[in-house]
Amino acid sequence: MSVSVPLGSETFAGNRAVGSIALTVAAGSTGSRRQRVHEAGSLRVRFPNAPGRTLDAVIVNTAGGMTGGDRFGIDIDVGKGAALTVTTAAAEKIYRSLGPDTAIAVKLKVGEGGVLAWLPQETILFDQVRLRRSIDVELDSGAELLLAEAIVFGRSAMGETVAQGHLTDRWRIRRDDGLVLAETVRLDGKIAEQLALPASTAGGVAIASVVKIPGGEKDIAAVCAMTNDFAGEVGASAWNGLMMVRFVAKDGAALRHDLMAVLGVLGTAPLPRLWLN
Repeated sequence: MSVSVPLGSETFAGNRAVGSIALTVAAGSTGSRRQRVHEAGSLRVRFPNAPGRTLDAVIVNTAGGMTGGDRFGIDIDVGKGAALTVTTAAAEKIYRSLGPDTAIAVKLKVGEGGVLAWLPQETILFDQVRLRRSIDVELDSGAELLLAEAIVFGRSAMGETVAQGHLTDRWRIRRDDGLVLAETVRLDGKIAEQLALPASTAGGVAIASVVKIPGGEKDIAAVCAMTNDFAGEVGASAWNGLMMVRFVAKDGAALRHDLMAVLGVLGTAPLPRLWLN
């Protein structure tokens, strides 16, 4: 016998995953160190490397994925002169929703002279997904940022597609309290049909963006030098000390190939080891 649980019921809400991380990193005499770590719910953060100039952090979602009604928050503060690289233990999977959105809020702050590399592995969306994500970044004077986010619409190798769903992905980056990047990607309804449009991805099902601050013509030249080696389409531009790289690929494997190549030439430190598995 099956029992139907109304979406708005307390039982349904009680079965949703909720997780949060608050991490503060400070510069010390022996390198960057964690100053404050707070974990709640199904999110955890681990630090696999020995103390050094750059601290490595790995975010783990013990819920094994996300679905409608789940809520996650990540708040990271890199202090003056500190350096942090953040990745995830695996690609994050966002499953179908029965109605509510999956909500992810990321807040990143980098102090004067601090360095942050935000390099999570891919986010994989499933059919009938509903994802609402926001990424807010605040950079103080002289702060450096390398930010990469990749989205894969279905696992092509397993014959999966995202025919229907909703995605709202909102980014805001501020430097010295001034807004330097504001963009929102929104796909609603028949996602596969929208991705097939020439003005969208022309049928590509894997996309990514990389932001580098500071960044300029030298970085663009480094990316353009690899043009013949890319498996998908890659475009780069720079303005006002900010550099942006866009990626479109036919599948997740091609996207990862191109992302790793670009991050390898733009980053000041090696890619996290989990990217190489």
